[in-house]
Amino acid sequence: MSYSIGDLARQTGVKVPTIRYYEDRGLLDAPRRSAGNQRRYGQAELERLRFIRHARDLGFSLGAISALIELQEHPDRTCETATRIAQGQLDAVRHKIRRLRALEAELSRITEGCTGDGPSRDCYVLASLGDHELCEHDHAPPVATSLTHAT
Repeated sequence: MSYSIGDLARQTGVKVPTIRYYEDRGLLDAPRRSAGNQRRYGQAELERLRFIRHARDLGFSLGAISALIELQEHPDRTCETATRIAQGQLDAVRHKIRRLRALEAELSRITEGCTGDGPSRDCYVLASLGDHELCEHDHAPPVATSLTHAT
């Protein structure tokens, strides 16, 4: 079976520019070209793109996905690396959930502290946003120590 880039996009829900980006990043092999110079993909590329899409849906970075693909291409290797990468993603998700719960608690407290019917000069929401000392929960994101981040 042969697929155009549009076919691949429709079957996976991945936009055409994103497919090209994945090719540029080396996550997908460069496709064959038709006589008319159109990209042509096979079943293996369709399955790889589904793999990438699912991994992205689970929040894996492109670097992690690249490492998982490398492991997938060597089926004789142990799956320790895959487990370690997945555990790292799970840890990151759990950290985000804790942070979101702290945000929820603080926003709930702030909104409950304001009746909404007084003048804005007495608004507890505005006062809380203007003075972090009024907050009860630590909800500030961690301070970045580097300008680089994983995609």
